[in-house]
Amino acid sequence: MNLLFIGDVNGRAGRNLVQEHLDRLVDRHRVDYVVANVENAAEGFGITPPLASELEAMGLHVMTSGNHIWDKAEILPYIEEHRNLLRPHNFPAGTPGTGVHVGATPGGVPVAVINLMGRVFMNTLDCPFRAADRILEELKDRCRVILVDFHAEATSEKVALGWYLDGRVTAVVGTHTHVQTADERLLPQGTAVITDVGMTGARDSVIGVEKDLAIRRFLQQMPVRFACARKNPRLCAVVVEVDEATGRARKIERLDLPGAE
Repeated sequence: MNLLFIGDVNGRAGRNLVQEHLDRLVDRHRVDYVVANVENAAEGFGITPPLASELEAMGLHVMTSGNHIWDKAEILPYIEEHRNLLRPHNFPAGTPGTGVHVGATPGGVPVAVINLMGRVFMNTLDCPFRAADRILEELKDRCRVILVDFHAEATSEKVALGWYLDGRVTAVVGTHTHVQTADERLLPQGTAVITDVGMTGARDSVIGVEKDLAIRRFLQQMPVRFACARKNPRLCAVVVEVDEATGRARKIERLDLPGAE
């Protein structure tokens, strides 16, 4: 079986890329299950209920997120009711929503998706390593195919979690930095890893923001109202081939596809 994970969907350009490419990617790679990080879908800052429903209707089975999940207040009641929109599971107890989703492919193979957030250069949350231990203990009799979206800033933290979970999950894919890394590989015990899947949005930008606005912020060190860029849209994703009997990954392939402007 094959899993498709789409990197941080950023603004209208990102949503258009998902709509343009998803059906063809599913057919071409014989994808059984689709996951995407959507925390920047609402013009770079959070996601709204209508946008979540729109992306789900395009064919996403599970939507993950990160530190921007609360940027739109209207998502709070939605995330309580729609358990396929995840927030990082290592937020404090009592936070709305969940960071774990267990579903199934059309063929009936159980698939778990875990959303975690890093702590290096990020908000102070519960330990993602220990949170993963607790989740995997709960999942051990429920499914073998387990995908982890690790939303983190530091390369070292992402790489460390990959090694820590090697052999216990199918894949650990990094999100948050919006820059695709070229380090996809299979670890010795069968876990596929990549430090960052990259951004699905406008490449002619500063990680999705109109470049002139971002440059002005760096030059002047003054507040600037950011806006999402639109030019040179690119979809970044990975396809993970999985042995469904063991949950081990057989292959991970990095994708970087152009879109229509």
